[in-house]
Amino acid sequence: MPSIEKKSRRNYIHIAIWALILSIFWLLLSGIYNPLLLSFGAVSIFVVLLVLRRIEDVDKKRQHLGTGLRLIRYIPWLIGQILKSSIHVTKLIWGSPSKVSPTLAKINISNIPPNKRVLYANSITLTPGTLCVDLKGDELTVHALQKSSITELEEGYMENKITGIWGKSE
Repeated sequence: MPSIEKKSRRNYIHIAIWALILSIFWLLLSGIYNPLLLSFGAVSIFVVLLVLRRIEDVDKKRQHLGTGLRLIRYIPWLIGQILKSSIHVTKLIWGSPSKVSPTLAKINISNIPPNKRVLYANSITLTPGTLCVDLKGDELTVHALQKSSITELEEGYMENKITGIWGKSE
């Protein structure tokens, strides 16, 4: 039964890769390397790995790391959007109150792959001046400080960025 042994080995390698990535992430964010904090980090990583294993058992699918280059392309763009929106919202708040036009709208997201819709919703929420309120099926409800922000979302610039990197829904 070499196939069971091979599958088991792949599972251990998969968990080991996650453990390494989480350990590096913990060490980079912590910046303090005393035994107490290192033990807290080890326990936290262990709990995350247990949850990951449980998720994989329930889903019968692996949770892949495989977004590497895609994330490298997306995160700098998102940070740029956050900075640009921060400046815009600051000008909006410090400027005339008449320029603020709070708006709530539903946006069609049928082109975005189902497994990337939460990424899209979170990207909207991270961008100052907009907030994803609800995500149901192919519709996303968004609140914005200004109607023009909703118009930009409806024009699909952020949607095109996500579908350009991760592909469209079939």
